[in-house]
This record gives sequence, structure tokens and C-alpha cells, in this order.
Amino acid sequence: MSPDPEQPAPVAGAGPQVLAPPAGSPGPGPVEGHPDHHLLREAGEDRWRWRARIRRSPTQLRLYRGVVALLGLLLIVLGCVSGPLPGPGGIPLVLLGLAVWSSEFVWARRLMTRFKTYLHHFQAWSRPRQALALAAFLVVCGLCGYGYLLVLGAPGWLPDQVHTVLDRLPGL
Repeated sequence: MSPDPEQPAPVAGAGPQVLAPPAGSPGPGPVEGHPDHHLLREAGEDRWRWRARIRRSPTQLRLYRGVVALLGLLLIVLGCVSGPLPGPGGIPLVLLGLAVWSSEFVWARRLMTRFKTYLHHFQAWSRPRQALALAAFLVVCGLCGYGYLLVLGAPGWLPDQVHTVLDRLPGL
């Protein structure tokens, strides 16, 4: 049986339950006359006074949500750009951007909650199973990197020592 489209959809996860009302449903919004929608988090979900104060003003709310959207986008783009570079820049920046978005957008909170659920499932695995999954992940990442090098070649900004090692790989 499919869920009723008229009923709010609960979001799983720790903390208070967040309900996303159907689009266009009547109900209290953060601002008088502000329509409810299923994409944005509402004022009743706030735990910070400064943010609740922003939500009472339609102009400040729009500006605040625009800044949150741009900051989250910037972090995710920086994460994608810094992903191939040495160091842990990519994944943490993408997760941080998603966390920034989840402070205002229900869909991002659902995605973050799903990611946390997968992480908790992974942590419940035995150590040998975790090691095998990590090894498989690293092999897949290595194959993706090798495929990148086969298609596009080695980037010119790499040091000469790295080019010397990459020249020994078959097909490059």
C-alpha cells in the first residue's frame, strides 16, 4: 500500500521528528501569510533564538536562505574541485555543505539523515567486514583514477617525480 500523499512525511533520524507538510496545505508558517511548502524547514523547528528572529521577517528570511544556499553550494563545489588534490579536502567539504543546507532545507536534512543511517550501519559491521568494504572502496576509487588518467592523461601541474611514476603505468 502506498503512503497517503495528503499526509505529512516523517523524516527518520535522531532528534525531534520533522514533518514535511504537503505543498499548498494550510497551516502556520514562519511569517504571517507565508505559504507552507515541503522544501524549507519551518520556524517551529528552530533551537536558536537568533534564527527564530530571522524567520519572523520575510525579507531577512529570504536573504538568510539565499546565503545558506550559496554557502552550501560553495562548500560542495570546493569539495568537488579539491577532491582530486592531495589531502582530505573533498568529502569533508561536501558533507559540510550538505550540513549547511540541511539547516534550512528539508530535502538536504533527509539526505543527511540517510547518510548518517548508512554510516551507523557500517559502524555496526565487524572489523573484517569493514576492512573488506574499505578495501573494495579504495579499489573502485583507484580504478576510477586510473580510468581518468587513461582518458585525460596526467595533469600538467603534477611534479616531475609523479609524472615519472605515472609513465610506468600501462596505457599512459
